[in-house]
Amino acid sequence: MKTGHATALWLSLPALMLLAVPFVTLIGVTQWQHMHLAWGDGSAISTSMGLGAIALLLIFISGLPVAWWLSQAKGRARAIVELLVMIPLLTPPLAMGILLVSAYGPYSVPGELLGKFGWTLVNNPAAFILAQWYGALPYFITTARSAFAGVPQDILDAGRTLGASPWQGFWRLSVPLAAPGLASATALAWVRAMGEFGIVMIFAYFPQGMPVQLYNNLQNDGVDAVYVLLWLLLLFTLPVPLLCFVASRRVRYGSSSVES
Repeated sequence: MKTGHATALWLSLPALMLLAVPFVTLIGVTQWQHMHLAWGDGSAISTSMGLGAIALLLIFISGLPVAWWLSQAKGRARAIVELLVMIPLLTPPLAMGILLVSAYGPYSVPGELLGKFGWTLVNNPAAFILAQWYGALPYFITTARSAFAGVPQDILDAGRTLGASPWQGFWRLSVPLAAPGLASATALAWVRAMGEFGIVMIFAYFPQGMPVQLYNNLQNDGVDAVYVLLWLLLLFTLPVPLLCFVASRRVRYGSSSVES
């Protein structure tokens, strides 16, 4: 068994090196003695973190029922919904930004209706949230669906036999048992929302979040101006995935200890 693990580790080295080298390089190229924020970096951080938190909440609320339904449904309706979830994943983000402008911009039917009330969904905080929501939602649904699909069906059947309603079975059985996978889905959605550039760039250039600010720093001041905000992007974004990882491990190993 140990030999197999050692072999797998050696075979993993090319992928691990590919992932690690850019960040090892980042450590070396950062001018630590000249670390300072560029103009607009502070506003970009607060924009991404604040509006990103709202987008993550919307992603969780809207994506959770879709993921659960996909894990339980069968037939043509499931295939259609899976296609709806998959298409945004296959479409380049810049193209999705253009499509969102076409669908919700001031010259679209929804945009004209909003315009009658003096509202708009382009280049404002609401558009920023919508862009992050749209960009990260399919990733959350796909991962959460796999988590729900991994819940043993016999446990759900036992719950129904004991009189649990579908709602009770969902909250008291499916969600707790799928919690580690749901934590991973939440972490992936957060990272995807924080790093969303293409959709935000086209649909919600203002207010500027961290990815767009990175692009502006590169264009205005060169590559050296990017590193500070890049470090801050990692610093502020990583805690959520790390907390999700710790929570999922506690749930998984806590369940294992209870079963044993």
